Amino acid sequence: MKYFTLIIAFILFSCGEKKDVLLPKSSVTIVKDVQDHSPIYIFFKTEGKDTIADVNRKNSIISTNWIFNIDKRLPLKLLIPEVIKLQKKKRGDSAHKNENAQNYYSYADSIGKNLAFLPFTKVYYKMEIANNRSQLYFKKNGMVKYSGRKTYDFPKSNLKPFLDSLVINPKAQITFSYDKNMNYEEYIQCKILVKTIIDKKIPFVFINEDEEFIF
Repeated sequence: MKYFTLIIAFILFSCGEKKDVLLPKSSVTIVKDVQDHSPIYIFFKTEGKDTIADVNRKNSIISTNWIFNIDKRLPLKLLIPEVIKLQKKKRGDSAHKNENAQNYYSYADSIGKNLAFLPFTKVYYKMEIANNRSQLYFKKNGMVKYSGRKTYDFPKSNLKPFLDSLVINPKAQITFSYDKNMNYEEYIQCKILVKTIIDKKIPFVFINEDEEFIF
């Protein structure tokens, strides 16, 4: 509960104005506790008809673990470029770099009633179409498209049985791509689904977790 208290306090008193971070929800906790952390806030902001990803990293310290508290309504096309900038900032600061410091996305576990975290330190984002032969593309409508020797479309709830049944070259690699119009909550739910599947060691499939394509 201490994490919720910190977030609420920031919302009420930051710069003398009220700001809200509506966190995404999931029914699974990947990481329950992160020590020695600094907060990054990315707010959902509107100016006229425009939506803006409003970043606040005033209290971040390069040598600590960074927790990204991001509004669930933000589309990836606005959010990910800001995440890329922050990643470059942390990776490029050699003077204060801590090799053990990680980056985490925060979200609310709706079952456990706790704040949870998803690590993404090693991910390199690319705002472009993936050129890999085998890829899974998560669409905004909850569907997944697999492109390989053949093309398949299926609901994301069928991802595990699909991968279980997929037979490809053991040396081949599957990359993950996401619809740029997908909102952050959908994205986090997709990543958690992928994480829970990968942790069960899907046979015959090499999954590239270090690159993600947004288009």
